[in-house]
Amino acid sequence: MSEPLWTFDALTAATGGRPLGPRPAAVAGVSIDSRTIRPGEAFFAIRGDRFDGHDFVASALSRGVATAVVSEDKLPALGGAKGSLIVVADVLEALRNLAGAARARSAARIAAVTGSVGKTGTKDMLATALAADGPVHSSRASFNNHWGVPLTLARMPPSAAYAVFEIGMNHPGEIEPLVKLVRPHAAIVTAIAPVHLEFFDDVAAIARAKAEIFSGVVPSGAAILNRDDSRYPLLAELAAAAGIGRVIGFGQHADAEARLETCSLKENCSCIAARILDEEVSYKLGAPGRHLVQNSLAVLAAVAALGGDLAKGALALATMSPLKGRGARHRLAVAGGEVTVIDESYNANPASMRAAIALLGQAATGLHGRRIAVLGDMRELGPAAAAMHADLAGALIEAGVDSVYVAGPLMQALWQALPAPLRGGRGETASDLEPALFDAIAPGDVVMVKGSNASRMGPLVEAIVGRVATPRAAPRDEDAA
Repeated sequence: MSEPLWTFDALTAATGGRPLGPRPAAVAGVSIDSRTIRPGEAFFAIRGDRFDGHDFVASALSRGVATAVVSEDKLPALGGAKGSLIVVADVLEALRNLAGAARARSAARIAAVTGSVGKTGTKDMLATALAADGPVHSSRASFNNHWGVPLTLARMPPSAAYAVFEIGMNHPGEIEPLVKLVRPHAAIVTAIAPVHLEFFDDVAAIARAKAEIFSGVVPSGAAILNRDDSRYPLLAELAAAAGIGRVIGFGQHADAEARLETCSLKENCSCIAARILDEEVSYKLGAPGRHLVQNSLAVLAAVAALGGDLAKGALALATMSPLKGRGARHRLAVAGGEVTVIDESYNANPASMRAAIALLGQAATGLHGRRIAVLGDMRELGPAAAAMHADLAGALIEAGVDSVYVAGPLMQALWQALPAPLRGGRGETASDLEPALFDAIAPGDVVMVKGSNASRMGPLVEAIVGRVATPRAAPRDEDAA
């Protein structure tokens, strides 16, 4: 039988709370979502922007949770709650305290990932590579903010040999308190790009905010930086100022310690030869895209820096596949052939948009098929937003895209910059594009959908998949199992 994640006494001591009611022997997990919590877990009643977890304590207890961590000032309103409670002054602070206790008891080698683009994909890639060498703990989805990072830490089992955390921000000062909880042995900065410019003076200010990740790296730890990024000198300087003595560059640059030598980009994968810290490595990356090739160099540099097995880690990257919203592909049977939908709908900025457009350019169409880009607004770009949208026209032309559909007021600038033959359709919202898009998609086409989360491009992907595919015939009685 596996060890519990926490004993009740250890969890109570770590949170600094006082127990009320029954005292279960152990706690199997930690959750802040009463909808998905499982029996035996601890429910932390976090107060969010839209919901207060205290409103769901009774529901969580009715589902068999081990205990609920609640705020002292909310206790009177929970008088009717039946079950085990741990009462604290502040629930989020209690979760942070539990995260600190999880880090203190762990012997895992830990990596933290930040950057303007590619954080989640790099985090997942690194977790896959390290898992070939030992038990790995990593965050679900992104979970990279003020509650996601401590929640992921609090869930880290003592048995983990490695752990990987994603740390994000959209304002200065957000990364530092999180990385000081994580205290990584290696910190990766994927790239710096004009993201969240609405909240920063310039891209250099974004670089400085990302460099907060260096403040939590343990002594003798490493900073792994994009050597091809023009902000590399600034980041290397900031890493040194934070006391990091080992800086590893990755990319094509001649001075990169994790250096790309050759790369063959294919529709569904990439084949790579690289030199990682003086070791020649050839490997296959199971997900396509030049941007993923770049970040795979950072991943293997981190494996080596953490003392992992580089050969096993490189081999494991062949098992990678694109995730929902981040390059997942739907191959839809239609009358007369097949349509491919590339789902890049999870958020967008100029750098990630160009990467997705390049990915569409790599995709093979069917006979008479076209490459169709369906793009929604990129948000939080500040005064330069219109120009950054218009600038995508060159990338679309270079990628050989045949038709472009745009949604949102900011994409009007791109629409005006596009040559007339590329203009497929436009709408104020993503759903406005549906009628024209459904009529336009034909056998052999490859359709790529991308935009910021607020643009609601994800539901458009689901609508395309649901409407374009030819319904399969129901099985005959003799075919039923």
